[in-house]
Amino acid sequence: MEKNELILLLKQSNQEAFTALYKEHWKQVYNFSRLYLTSQTIAEEVVQEVFIKVWESRDFIREDENFKGLLFIITRNLIFNMHRKNLNEDFYKMTVLAAMESSYDIEEEIEAKNLGEYIDRLIGELPPRRREIFNLSRKGNKTYKEIAELLDISEKTVENQIGEALKYLRKNMVMLSFFL
Repeated sequence: MEKNELILLLKQSNQEAFTALYKEHWKQVYNFSRLYLTSQTIAEEVVQEVFIKVWESRDFIREDENFKGLLFIITRNLIFNMHRKNLNEDFYKMTVLAAMESSYDIEEEIEAKNLGEYIDRLIGELPPRRREIFNLSRKGNKTYKEIAELLDISEKTVENQIGEALKYLRKNMVMLSFFL
């Protein structure tokens, strides 16, 4: 059966079509996830979440669109959301530890009362172009393609710059934990 036929059947809530699409694409989604996730278990969970989202949004899928592209967009967004959530959780844990450890005075060092303020401070320390790209992605909700077109650079450059920004943010969150 052709991909367009499977998608049309999927839109009609056909579980066999969904299963066929899952069997055909799960490995690609998994391998893509593993590029960004170190845990095999979390990558498997991402695969499940991606296909849950496909099922939940089946009415909006167009048979003339690139299904693989849709899968990778969903996967990328889930992974970025996971990283954001992990940053929030890590910061919350560190804030609680700081409150319990009254002998350490790192308020002068951080001065931020919540994760948003602290991350904004870290983002402000990024090189200007990287900061611009990161803000367009995260605060401007622009896709890599939109950013690339807007700034007249390649999508790969956008991806690399955002990857470097995230690496910097994670590193500084880890460094913060050493002071707590």
